[in-house]
Amino acid sequence: MNTTATTRATEIVLPGVVDPDGLQVQVRDLPAPGEGQVVLRMEATGVSFAEQQMRLGKYFDQPPFPFVPGYDVVGTVIATGPGVDPGLKLHRFAAVTKVGGWASHLIVEAADLVPVPDGVEAAAAETVVVNGVTAWQMMYRTAKVERGDTIVVLGANGGVGSTLVQLARHAGIRVIGTASARHHDAVRELGAIPVDYRDPHMYDRIRELAPNGVDAVFDHVGGVALNESWRLLRRGGALVNYGSAATKDVPGNAMLPVLKLFGQLMLWNLLPNGRRAGFYNFWAGKRFRPQAFRARLRDDLTSVLRLVHAGVLTPQIAARIPLSEAAAALALAESRTVLGKVVIVPEP
Repeated sequence: MNTTATTRATEIVLPGVVDPDGLQVQVRDLPAPGEGQVVLRMEATGVSFAEQQMRLGKYFDQPPFPFVPGYDVVGTVIATGPGVDPGLKLHRFAAVTKVGGWASHLIVEAADLVPVPDGVEAAAAETVVVNGVTAWQMMYRTAKVERGDTIVVLGANGGVGSTLVQLARHAGIRVIGTASARHHDAVRELGAIPVDYRDPHMYDRIRELAPNGVDAVFDHVGGVALNESWRLLRRGGALVNYGSAATKDVPGNAMLPVLKLFGQLMLWNLLPNGRRAGFYNFWAGKRFRPQAFRARLRDDLTSVLRLVHAGVLTPQIAARIPLSEAAAALALAESRTVLGKVVIVPEP
């Protein structure tokens, strides 16, 4: 029998372009789940780069303020709507939500749920939902790297970067990873050769390590240095850009730097030198082929979670912070001082 009782939810609201301490807490009754929906009790959510951009009103296609942020979530189904197998109740799932995850309870489409293996704790699973799928798809679907290749990962200490390093090393790929000096031991432990991103001669240092060029560069920074990433590639190599951190704090229209970026990547692709450049978009295909998008996401996230369960991937949890302190979680993630992902957990 499907559950129709209302659920009291605590939510973190982003009211507008505010500092992290401008986040607000609200409590409301969730409606009963509708056709094809479930109520998920949050066990872990997290802070991605997306929420940092949303706070500034700079994330492409973000909803109008106010809204509840939270790009992905891991939780337990506590109620099911019409048309949903009631057997899902009390089982743990991951879901990519884009918004809404920073809540004690939330309504999710059952079709978006991906089972979390027994033995993988919620916070560990949370670190590889968006980050793991992003890393997996960029490596295998976009760059198509292979055993024996050499790649460069910018921000190898970050949520996506640290996952990329581990996936690549597991696949027999040599990794050069940029990070601040204080994270070099950790990056080395993940299996990458660390290079200081603050070094003004960083790209020269990478060229010394890979004099014949590299097979792929994964660049979330964008900006003017994207040219340097492109120049690192050997013939046949791929530049995968997946963000524009360099322009996050630039005032004005958030889309202008992105459009400029797209133009640059398209222009490079037209050059007859055998190199490829592209922008990775997590949501590509969802609007026009939603079933294929969901199937691909489910397959890729399942593969990543299996690697976590097998101990191949070690989730990098920077901190666990209670939901009511989401402002502190966002500020910590934005400080760029952490290794891995800042995870938001239920109140103790």
